[in-house]
Amino acid sequence: MKSEELQRLTASEPLTLEQEYAMQRSWREDVDKCTFIVLDAEKWQAQPGTTEESCMAGDVNLFLTDLGDPSLGEIEVMIAEPDCRRKGFGTEAVLMMMSYGVTKLGLTKFEAKIGQGNEPSIQMFHKLHFEQVAVSSVFQEVTLRLTMTEPERQWLVEQTSHVEEKPYRDG
Repeated sequence: MKSEELQRLTASEPLTLEQEYAMQRSWREDVDKCTFIVLDAEKWQAQPGTTEESCMAGDVNLFLTDLGDPSLGEIEVMIAEPDCRRKGFGTEAVLMMMSYGVTKLGLTKFEAKIGQGNEPSIQMFHKLHFEQVAVSSVFQEVTLRLTMTEPERQWLVEQTSHVEEKPYRDG
């Protein structure tokens, strides 16, 4: 990731190409991570024969790293393509990942750690019913949390009722 703006918004460091490939392998192979790639559906549908790679807008990730609490997932989203930001891609991606976490993984709590300066992301998670639970001045980030009560679960089902799961085709 070479964009200084994305590095700032995601609190990321620049990586070499080899490091990027190693990270992508870990996303695919590690059992404690789930990654969905976010595609620009309008671009995908408007140009028959377009490759998935040319329609990529970003990604959404779920980390299952709290061994003491297997019902907790840390969620993050990145819309890398500037033309795709502020269009609801991040919101929809987070909702779909949360739905997957609840229905397939049995998660009941989600946390998002966001850089204090990333106001659009903080606002998006607030709209998704997350509440701020901590601020780290050392890491300059806020932690937001959502507990899936029955009303929250019903709200999530309503928000994702249009989503259809399909098997991924490889190749």
